Amino acid sequence: MSLNRRTFVHGTAAGAAALALPGVTFAADTLRIGYVSPQTGPLAPFGEADKWVIEQMKAAFKGGLDVGGRKVAVEILLKDSQSNPNRAGEVANDLILKDRVALMLTAGTPETANPVSDACELNELPCVSSVVPWQPWFFGRKGDPAKGFAWTYHLFWGLEDVIANFTNGWKSMATNKKVGGLFPNDGDGNAWGDKELGFPKPLAGMGFTLTDPGRFQNGTQDFSAQIAAFKKEGCEIVTGVVIPPDAKTFLTQARQQGYKPKVITLGKALLFPGAIEALGDLGHGLSTEVWWSPSHPFASSLTKQSAAQLAAAYEASTKRQWTQPIGFAHALFEVAANALSRARSAKAADVRDAVAATSMNTVVGAVKWGGQGPFKNVSKTPLVLGQWVKGTKNKVELVIVNNEAAPSIPTGGKLALI
Repeated sequence: MSLNRRTFVHGTAAGAAALALPGVTFAADTLRIGYVSPQTGPLAPFGEADKWVIEQMKAAFKGGLDVGGRKVAVEILLKDSQSNPNRAGEVANDLILKDRVALMLTAGTPETANPVSDACELNELPCVSSVVPWQPWFFGRKGDPAKGFAWTYHLFWGLEDVIANFTNGWKSMATNKKVGGLFPNDGDGNAWGDKELGFPKPLAGMGFTLTDPGRFQNGTQDFSAQIAAFKKEGCEIVTGVVIPPDAKTFLTQARQQGYKPKVITLGKALLFPGAIEALGDLGHGLSTEVWWSPSHPFASSLTKQSAAQLAAAYEASTKRQWTQPIGFAHALFEVAANALSRARSAKAADVRDAVAATSMNTVVGAVKWGGQGPFKNVSKTPLVLGQWVKGTKNKVELVIVNNEAAPSIPTGGKLALI
């Protein structure tokens, strides 16, 4: 039988429980925040900036935090999910049951955020997650819209937002409106390709014809079947949500097999400059969703840095190009600091109540649960469309090319055919 926190409390003396329960850390003067993300494996680009952000947070929390009227030191424990859902759940349980963190943070696709959120829900520990469209996070965890979740909260955009941005871009192009879909057999792919929740229904409603050859496994070495299907149907647009190695395989094989779509707009794979550089000239002109950039008109509640200043600080410190997850890793800690400072104590229920009552501005935009999303556990953030072009400062640069869905975020150009 699995032993969740409530069962544990009922079966143990209160004094002993206070020492072992997740979230009860006031016996010491140090409060621990857990952070789980993919540091290694195929999803590692999502966690590339996390260590830098955590170093930044150590400086921000150097003087401690006032929690429930007490000044406490803050310790951040980073764990690697290894891009593996089982591993993500294991390290989350370690943080909860062994390290007794007061609050969990997690980000980096459903393969990490979902099992971490599930572990927190089971053990009754507050968790804030991000970098997963809300549908695979909520419905992928079998969430009930009438009830929501008790302990887990999420901030990001949804499939309706990515669909709106992709199609806003496509509508501005002269194409035959025939779209080829690349949807793998994982949390994102199954959500994006879902006939009710994903791309098929809205695309049909806008006059686009979607060709979906079916699910494939991540790490596929042969996309000949998909390419043949897209060529047969005359698809001038390709979309989907794939990991970077699969994008490279598909794009390379498409060129080899004489398939040249006019527009390629992919989620996940095209987010990171390193992945685009690895594609060489195949990367120029590809488009993707932009959830955070130096152009975003927001600032950090913790460090007061603008999005542009935060990106510049990362580049100056690491000698690497800015990457989208920087903003959301930073924002998770903004929410954590804000909630903990409002919590009545470091006890799990008090921290959870403070998280639920969050209403604040962050470096990724406003965060508010219960009014800024479809369910009480989801707070939506803005999304725009970007296109990779040959750079001046860097080898490639991501330019915002459509902001119809979020006009406050300025564009730097217009979408162009490949």
